[in-house]
Amino acid sequence: MNWLERFLILLDSSMTTPNTFGWFHFMFVLIVIGVTFLLCHYFKDCNEKTFKKIILITWIVIFVLEVYKQINFSFNYENDIVSWDYQWYAFPFQLCSTPLYILPLIAFFKDGKIYQSAIAYTATFAFFGGLAVMIYPGNVFIETIGINIQTMVHHGSQVVMGIFCLVHERKRFDFKYYLKGLPVFGILLSIAVILNITVYHIFQNLNIDESFNMFYVGPYFECSLPLLNIIYPLVPFVVFLLIYLIGFVLISYIIYFVFTKINNAVGKKHVYTKIQED
Repeated sequence: MNWLERFLILLDSSMTTPNTFGWFHFMFVLIVIGVTFLLCHYFKDCNEKTFKKIILITWIVIFVLEVYKQINFSFNYENDIVSWDYQWYAFPFQLCSTPLYILPLIAFFKDGKIYQSAIAYTATFAFFGGLAVMIYPGNVFIETIGINIQTMVHHGSQVVMGIFCLVHERKRFDFKYYLKGLPVFGILLSIAVILNITVYHIFQNLNIDESFNMFYVGPYFECSLPLLNIIYPLVPFVVFLLIYLIGFVLISYIIYFVFTKINNAVGKKHVYTKIQED
């Protein structure tokens, strides 16, 4: 056994599987709330350079933790025997994995169409993906300490970055800005569908029995997302895909709508307070 395998065994340390709404879950919810407040309070009007640094640091953290997750899910140690077997179901191209590919567009691109599209996507679709897990983790918790921490940090960062992007861009985040995030989701969803079909047939030809269902929209594996798992077996795949697309776009619009109302209310209150002071 080499030093890397010894290190991975250490990172594979176990714990009692956390319960939804248990202490582990609530601890990270409080951390997310605290970090979000601090960022939005002290950096809401930071310059573009500082904003990009915060995005980049966040990306580095979730990237490193994702690498750990991928290695951990492939590494097995049982009866003093080390083995490696990649788990394709954990391939990092789910909705909640997309910040790994989108945040660098914010960090490295200049303010423009790509930059703003990435922000709009992060503030709506990615934000919702993280929020859903933070509210109800479901079966994301396992017995491995490191993976549970990675899960909460990853999804929690989606919530933090989503709100932070909205607050930082609040003065210009209008309907046209929001619309720029829709093509990003459409492209990512299309890639997921293509990957699901392509990989499935490759696995069939190679006699590989693995589950591969990115975005949970594959035509060969049932969708496990709440509500959508009920719809999936009842309608043709194309209809399901359309419902999936419309549903997520609707959710993204609701996020935009709610933020707009809150932003307008806060803005009016700020103006009123300033008038009173004058």
